[in-house]
Amino acid sequence: MRNRSLSFWLFLTPVILGLGIVVVIPFIYGFIYSFTDWNGLAADKFIGFKNYMNLFHESEFLDSIWFTVKFAVVTVILLNVFGLGLAMLVTRKIKSNNALRTVFFMPNLIGGLILGFIWQFIFVSVFSDLSNLTGIESLDGWLSTTATGFWGLVILTSWQMAGYIMIIYIAYLENIPKELIEAAKIDGASSMQRFRNVTFPLVAPAFTVSMFLTLSTAFKIYDQNLSLTNGGPFNSTQMVAMEIVKTAFSDNQMAYAQAKAVIFFLIVAVIALSQVYYNKKKEVDL
Repeated sequence: MRNRSLSFWLFLTPVILGLGIVVVIPFIYGFIYSFTDWNGLAADKFIGFKNYMNLFHESEFLDSIWFTVKFAVVTVILLNVFGLGLAMLVTRKIKSNNALRTVFFMPNLIGGLILGFIWQFIFVSVFSDLSNLTGIESLDGWLSTTATGFWGLVILTSWQMAGYIMIIYIAYLENIPKELIEAAKIDGASSMQRFRNVTFPLVAPAFTVSMFLTLSTAFKIYDQNLSLTNGGPFNSTQMVAMEIVKTAFSDNQMAYAQAKAVIFFLIVAVIALSQVYYNKKKEVDL
């Protein structure tokens, strides 16, 4: 760090200032306000850990955490499976590789709100028409129950992010030395054996990166949740981010919402950093 030139720090300064103004300073102020009765305009008195004690007894907040955890677990598994599968498909020697990569990545370019409304139309209108045509009653009334609302969110998120995760896996798959694959073929290894013993250990760093991104994204989802189900029915598909926003702007309990945000931040940070540490150790073992 001592040998860095002046130009290095001049180029880095705007980024550091932006990060401090937009992220660090608001986080510090928010943490301080979580110990007060702040209403968005003024904080009249310091109330200690009262906000934190109350949120652990609020069933709606705890239910939203549990729903978000379930959603994150399912989404992380599916996104990494789909992402790796698509990456292996488009790295094969076929003429439509570039076209397939573009098609698979395009949903990631669409905003979450727009995607939510698109899939809401599919789940409500299209599924209802299919139900009338085929007589399959389970297709009717999607998003009207907690279970179908959950899977609707999973499908939307998987469809949106699978192409993005695919790009990460492609970068590692294309760097695998072809000599290793050829040597495994000569030794008589099957396709599954080559994947398990050669390919997967070499793309393990991509799994660490992808799991971190998918896990943090799954926990922080708000816009898709808002446009697809809006937390319904009866807040049963309400994720933590939406619950915090509702507490702050609908219930006008800013300090209480900030306390929830701090707990939410700690949960996401602990889980994300723990999985990075664990996966890094697994990379060494592999």
